[in-house]
Amino acid sequence: MAYKISDECISCGACADGCPVNAISEGDGKYVIDAGTCIDCGACADACPVSAPSAE
Repeated sequence: MAYKISDECISCGACADGCPVNAISEGDGKYVIDAGTCIDCGACADACPVSAPSAE
């Protein structure tokens, strides 16, 4: 099950930098996770200062 980034995202990019499979990119107003690429490792959630990424 892929992670999803909530509206709490502050667009800092920490999650994208922490993603080992480059599944995260900058979207319109917040970062987004490509569900097809996400390996459900949780690295994005660990890197995020506002806990925006979470398992769907």
